Amino acid sequence: MFDAIANLGRIGLAFTSGMGRALLMILSAVACWPRLKSLGLLVKQLYVVGVQSLLIIIVSGLFIGMVLGLQGYTILVDYGAEASLGPMVALSILRELGPVVTALLFAGRAGSALTAEIGLMKATEQLSSLEMMAVDPLKRVIAPRFWAGVIAMPLLSAIFCTVGIWGGKIVGVNWLGLDAGTYWSVMQSAVDISDDILNGFIKSLVFALVVTWIAVFNGYDATPNSEGISKATTQTVVHSSLAVLGLDFILTALMFGN
Repeated sequence: MFDAIANLGRIGLAFTSGMGRALLMILSAVACWPRLKSLGLLVKQLYVVGVQSLLIIIVSGLFIGMVLGLQGYTILVDYGAEASLGPMVALSILRELGPVVTALLFAGRAGSALTAEIGLMKATEQLSSLEMMAVDPLKRVIAPRFWAGVIAMPLLSAIFCTVGIWGGKIVGVNWLGLDAGTYWSVMQSAVDISDDILNGFIKSLVFALVVTWIAVFNGYDATPNSEGISKATTQTVVHSSLAVLGLDFILTALMFGN
């Protein structure tokens, strides 16, 4: 009985300590908004986490849009409502699949890479070397990567949504013969900028903050050996995925629950 209580207390203390370290780190990173002299570091990280993630985002968005178009048409045509294919594809992607799938792909592709890179820098004492040269590693290493992730993910989500909607159009119009004017006009009348596009952007921004925060903290807090880096990388993908799915439900309830 006492051992169980003691173990529970240790878990609680470890969780509280970890959250405290993570909050201190993220506050320091947020305070280090990239200045003009450090703009090169930000641009480099934008290329690493953003541009290098474009391929998987575009391919995934295209095929998910095509699947939505095919499945949606198959269901709607039974009810004579195939004209609603455009809104179904657009709203599904803009509200849910775009932000969520982009965040999950970003966590697996860029988040794990950030964790491994920062963890390796810690293991090879590069972070300690920066401190010895009176250079704050939070400003030099963590902040550019954090802000790059926050900036890149909403842009990737917008690209995913655009490609996904075109994927639905390719299947619905070019393959299954739905009228192109109907696809676009009904979609245009159904999609609301504030309710759908803006809320989807807010979702992707929240996911970007959380996923990038988890990625850089796990790398910064990793045990400086190969096993510790491997464990931290796995934790980044698992924790980010769970956080994204949980936050998605909360944000969806707040935005569209009424």
